[in-house]
Amino acid sequence: MSQTPQFSVISGEQVYNALHGRERQVTAMVEAAYRLHGEAQTVNPDSYFLRFPDRPNSRIIALPASVKGDVNAHGIKWISSFPDNVAAGIPRASAVLVLNDTENGYPFAVLESSIISAARTAASAALAAVTLAEKRGVTPRKVGFVGVGLIARYLHTYLVGNGLEFDELGIFDLSAEHAEGFQGYLERTEKGTVTIHPTVESLLGASDLIVLATVAGEPHILDPALLAHNPLVLHVSLRDLSPEIILSAYNIVDDVDHCLKANTSPHLAEQQTGNRDFVAGTLYDVLTNKTTPPTTKPVIFSPFGLGVLDLAVARYVHTEVATSGDLVTIPNFFHELKRYG
Repeated sequence: MSQTPQFSVISGEQVYNALHGRERQVTAMVEAAYRLHGEAQTVNPDSYFLRFPDRPNSRIIALPASVKGDVNAHGIKWISSFPDNVAAGIPRASAVLVLNDTENGYPFAVLESSIISAARTAASAALAAVTLAEKRGVTPRKVGFVGVGLIARYLHTYLVGNGLEFDELGIFDLSAEHAEGFQGYLERTEKGTVTIHPTVESLLGASDLIVLATVAGEPHILDPALLAHNPLVLHVSLRDLSPEIILSAYNIVDDVDHCLKANTSPHLAEQQTGNRDFVAGTLYDVLTNKTTPPTTKPVIFSPFGLGVLDLAVARYVHTEVATSGDLVTIPNFFHELKRYG
């Protein structure tokens, strides 16, 4: 009989300390997880959305997953998205993640996971940006951010942390206050020119790398002509672009079945055409040279967000905290351990 593991709790502060300043290392973990996923060394079921009739803009999502290899863990992320939180002065998203032992199934840790989620999202997008730019032979120098919350800040950190440098940085947000706050952040950290754009159209035209990190529930960028200059688009929020834009572009996703659901922009394109022919492949396909992005079309990366990435980063954090000697365990968390008392 395998030994019952100890149960530990890892705080957001500990998660932050384990990940801060290690953007390239976290991105490498995310790439390794993508490769394991592409090699069928993971289990990543559908995410489950808990929605509320009285709060249609809010949801809590369960992302179960299992990863073999060095990660060697099962687990689940439970992440809420309550956009109204922003007006109350707290972040939109909050999350926890549970890690389970692969031998006996016992949970052995729970981690604050909003930071893990932001880090793996940013690492995924940065990996895509660097890989797709390299394959195209075009290095982006003008980045534009549409939606400037915590995720946008992490995305910027991971883009720069993976070696991208920008001469011009554009901002568009429906909230002038948020746009000005993000401008202040960028001006403290960047040497390039930072500009708040009056319209999303203005920002799109001025950017060769576009980061979409909004809370949009349906497409608001509609005309394919807005991307006629063939930029690289990180479509992190998944529902910003019209089906017509998707159909005019070269589309890369993280996982085809996961991305084409829940009325994402690629899912709307599938509903409109009745097929998935517009999807060129996955990021794993790009990493393994099964498909090559062109310079003659906009290139759009639409990541649904895989639980296997969260597990990979969480496993690393758990190891780091345990190695440091700061792991907080809960004595007698598992109490009924004898079958007959």
